[in-house]
Amino acid sequence: MRGPHNIWRLLRTAGTFQKTGAMDVVLDQLDAPAGARAMLRVLGWPFQWLGYAGDPALPPVTRAIQALGPSYIKLGQILSTRPDVVGGDLATQLRVLQDRLPPFPTAEARRMIERDLQQPVDALFSEFSEPVAAASIAQVHQARRADNGQKVAVKVLRPGIERAFRRDIDAFYLGARMLELVAPAFRRLRPMDVIAHFDATVQQELDLRTEAAAASEFRANIERDEGFTAPAVEWMLSGRAVMTLEWVEGVPMGDVDAIEAAGHDRADLSDRVMRMFLRHALRDGYFHADMHQGNMKVTPGGDIAVFDFGIMGRLDEYTRRVYAGILMGFIRKDYRRVAELHFEAGYVPADRDVDLFAQALRSVGEPIFGMDADRISMGRLLAYLFEVTERFGMETRTELILLQRTMVVVEGVARSLNPSMNIWTSAQPEVTSYIRKNLGPSALARDLYRTAEVVARFGPRLPEIVERALAQAGTPPVVVNTRPKRNAVALFLAGGAVGVAAVLLGLAV
Repeated sequence: MRGPHNIWRLLRTAGTFQKTGAMDVVLDQLDAPAGARAMLRVLGWPFQWLGYAGDPALPPVTRAIQALGPSYIKLGQILSTRPDVVGGDLATQLRVLQDRLPPFPTAEARRMIERDLQQPVDALFSEFSEPVAAASIAQVHQARRADNGQKVAVKVLRPGIERAFRRDIDAFYLGARMLELVAPAFRRLRPMDVIAHFDATVQQELDLRTEAAAASEFRANIERDEGFTAPAVEWMLSGRAVMTLEWVEGVPMGDVDAIEAAGHDRADLSDRVMRMFLRHALRDGYFHADMHQGNMKVTPGGDIAVFDFGIMGRLDEYTRRVYAGILMGFIRKDYRRVAELHFEAGYVPADRDVDLFAQALRSVGEPIFGMDADRISMGRLLAYLFEVTERFGMETRTELILLQRTMVVVEGVARSLNPSMNIWTSAQPEVTSYIRKNLGPSALARDLYRTAEVVARFGPRLPEIVERALAQAGTPPVVVNTRPKRNAVALFLAGGAVGVAAVLLGLAV
């Protein structure tokens, strides 16, 4: 939807930021150069009359974003996960954005359900309430299934939200392009990449089938985690614009007094929140990346129930091993090993001095461990770590940034339940367990077995691949008389590798 309306939207955005005082705050946080400051102020000052006033009780940046509407709220929330882009202080401010908007009429929600599920609402649900929560993209109703009487939560997209987001995202792309062209100093923040990431994230959230799949995968992963649960997806009552989950009864995690009154052990809950987050990140490589108090309840039986699966994080297996090794290195104060892990993973360029890097890491770890137990923060440790690694040439890794941001949120939840908790005491069993299972002899045997499987699968093509590689390198290929012999050799080698791996696996087990 290219057109003049994008320019109009950007002018209104600049006017709102100027009118609320958010412009100066953002420019200071981004350490914007003088030329960029002048350009943005020139854009904002004459158009203040176009800007929205917002709620004067809110801080300037939050006030401006809330006033501009759903797309800006969602962009602010996503930017709060990227302190590498907006800076730590601004990311902290953005985390408090309230994703609460006036609900749309229940009659409209019923029409959307009927259009999406192709059945009358009364045939699907014997009860259907007014909205119990309303956010920027969707709202939630409590309902009861008509077939079995089960209580469920029905999430319904806002009418016209896709078109509204598409319009604003086009304006965001235009603004990012203008920043790159007119203010080259902002290119280091990669504004076009940031908006592309936002675009991809929103497109997933606008199809509730994607969130339903995320909820289902997460629930399957945690099925055997005692004391931690997630609602089941009702697939027959879910579609693109509607998602139905089983209803979760319980006390909101943010209501500490109610948790205390219900007789739940706050210290145990605090420890469990931290342990489960680390377990999911390390064991599964798939973690809930929005574990704030509003997305968790304590059930009557004492379980922690988590919901709202719009933002999830993934870590590949190699990254998990590196991350666990780094955490264990800090726990043991083995800064040399932490430095070596960064070099082995290719996070830090090989031409840097490993001893100097280890010394820099010591400057990160020692102040943290010198604190009292109730002040130690793993999130702060990771934030300091990223600052040091950036100085040594490490490129930004968005998956680790999301992990660090979520760690900060989880720590906040844990400390709200038990201010004196020791983060490292909670973390060490999970990190140790992961390392024992994934970095020892059993892990080596599994790795060899997987490698052998790949070799066996591609065995018939290996000679061709080698010959092609040699030809590209300028080395004459070795001519083999017949393909059957060549394939037989490859398969023999692959089979031998599989056999060796199987033996190792048996010994390790």
